[in-house]
Amino acid sequence: MILLAAACRLTAAEGHSLIPEPTVANLAYGRDPKQTLDFWRAQSAAPTPVVIFIHGGGFTIGDKAEARRDPTVKACLDAGVSVVSINYRYLAPGVTLLDILHDTARALQQVRAKAAEWRVDPTRVAAFGESAGASLSLWLAFHDDLAEPSSADPVARQSTRLTCAGAKNPQCSFDPLRWEAVFGTEVVERLGGIYKSPEHLGCATREELRAPAGALARAECDFLGLISPDDPPVFLDASGRGMALQTLGQLLHHPRHAQLLHVRCRDVGVADVAVIPAYDVAPSGREPVTLREFLLRNLAVRLPAEVGSVR
Repeated sequence: MILLAAACRLTAAEGHSLIPEPTVANLAYGRDPKQTLDFWRAQSAAPTPVVIFIHGGGFTIGDKAEARRDPTVKACLDAGVSVVSINYRYLAPGVTLLDILHDTARALQQVRAKAAEWRVDPTRVAAFGESAGASLSLWLAFHDDLAEPSSADPVARQSTRLTCAGAKNPQCSFDPLRWEAVFGTEVVERLGGIYKSPEHLGCATREELRAPAGALARAECDFLGLISPDDPPVFLDASGRGMALQTLGQLLHHPRHAQLLHVRCRDVGVADVAVIPAYDVAPSGREPVTLREFLLRNLAVRLPAEVGSVR
């Protein structure tokens, strides 16, 4: 079942790779076989910033190898920014959406724990992705720091805060009740597919989802509700026009998700750059107009001469 735009792409093994083999491949950051990452060291005599690529695929498919064909990944490497691409667990019995969200935090902590060895700057770390990968990136950007300073585990002691994040066709939340408030209960019931299931938030029933424990789980994956003034800048790209809600993909990728995030960021005071044609939202003034430019500018990397437009 093809759910997300990113899931439609060929992996690097099936198509042309824009970048070389990783410097470090398949490094485990957890015990599950899916909890692995690849690292590409950019050419630089000094510690480099690092961008984390998070693949999409509806939490059911996709692979970190997609980074090898991503033009923004190549642009970052060419500009002297190192890159990490991560795999994470899929939704399955015993694996909830909350587990997947925390996989990304653990992967980020692993990168920071390797900062000295890999010669990357732990104070300049960004993340980006498309669809599910976009939402995972935003969760990292908006969530409070998950570092455990007193932990015996040196990885767990690392910060999970980002310098900035980029999101292509993101969701505004994975709280099914938030979706109902935005798009209507009938639409979510008809089109929500597996993503409206209470089980993916660790609940057995809708009643449990509304109970205190369920409310905590819903708040944990509600990116819109997590936004606070201390969050880093984000780039929101929902280039699709307004879509009639007739399929799950249209529900997941409707530009209303990005528009709500944009409005909330502006209301709270979080810097955001948004490209949402369906709502007449575009970068203004001296704001960066591409994801590439946004990432490099916020990572304090000198912008190379523009060659075409990369989003």
